Amino acid sequence: MPGSVDMNFLFTLGEVQRMVRAYADKQAARYGITRAQWAVLAKVERTEGLKQSELAEQMEMQPITLTRLIDRLCDAGWIERRSDASDRRVNRLYLKKAARPLLGKLGGLRSELTATALEGINPADAHRLLAQLEAIKENVRNAIQNPAGAALNKEQQIG
Repeated sequence: MPGSVDMNFLFTLGEVQRMVRAYADKQAARYGITRAQWAVLAKVERTEGLKQSELAEQMEMQPITLTRLIDRLCDAGWIERRSDASDRRVNRLYLKKAARPLLGKLGGLRSELTATALEGINPADAHRLLAQLEAIKENVRNAIQNPAGAALNKEQQIG
């Protein structure tokens, strides 16, 4: 790939994300669902009983935006809100039985999307790529959580 990593890395990473999201949106529409709705269903499947506020935080989504998504998923019969036993202001989210077959189909779709994205890349390289992306994510997470420390480390490296 021509050009330096510095010139291409962030742009390429952003383009890959945008393209994968667009492709996932297009493919999820086959099942009458959006990628955002799919993401909510997947999170609730992994952690049933999750508070709506916790889900908004995990998904880095405004609570009102998430509320609209959950409203649609409830209307479709895939998710239900249940009041918290100790705090009636809190809604907890649970999958309904009707969501299970859809999630099975979406699991197959996830595999299709992954296979398409990784076509021509051998499995060992794909595992390395995933590990490297996890390391990049951790580096950025640390920089966000410790901005002063990140600046100090950079000064030490330069100076």
